[in-house]
Amino acid sequence: LEADIEKQVHLLGDFERRVLGRLLEKKPSTQDPNKQFDAQLTFGERIADRVAAFGGSWTFIGLFVTGFVFWVIINGNSPRPFDPYPFILMNLVLSFVAALQAPVIMMSQNRVSAKDRLDARNDYEVNLRAEMEIMGLHAKLDTVREREWEDFMRTQREQLDLLRRIEAGLLGAGDSNRSTDAS
Repeated sequence: LEADIEKQVHLLGDFERRVLGRLLEKKPSTQDPNKQFDAQLTFGERIADRVAAFGGSWTFIGLFVTGFVFWVIINGNSPRPFDPYPFILMNLVLSFVAALQAPVIMMSQNRVSAKDRLDARNDYEVNLRAEMEIMGLHAKLDTVREREWEDFMRTQREQLDLLRRIEAGLLGAGDSNRSTDAS
């Protein structure tokens, strides 16, 4: 049995062995993966995440539309507009914003994907550990049930033996009563 267990443990991957080791040592699964992930972000990554969060907000859309309308009104009604119709400078600014915003959002999305993979790995570890705990509980319950069944069977045999002795005693007493009646 011990050799079979060792063989099965060697078939596990490194990750599963670490989870099994933590389970046997009664250590908690892991720390919060979000805290771990956020702790290793660089300054640039934090800024990119903030820019992406702001660029995908209603506040940005409102400010963008307001700026766009303001730009058109100023340049449409001014005797000396700084960007006359067809608003070539505004198109350049819009292209510049889009050209910068797209890679920043993609960098942020890549980090979100990496964070999701870390969360999925943590979920897998927790689920694997829970499965091992449940299997351990099933084994303990099976052991308890076997022990109780053995106790029940032993008690049953003792009761049957006692019943046979009582029966034999009653039959023996009935024979002695018949012999006294015959005399």
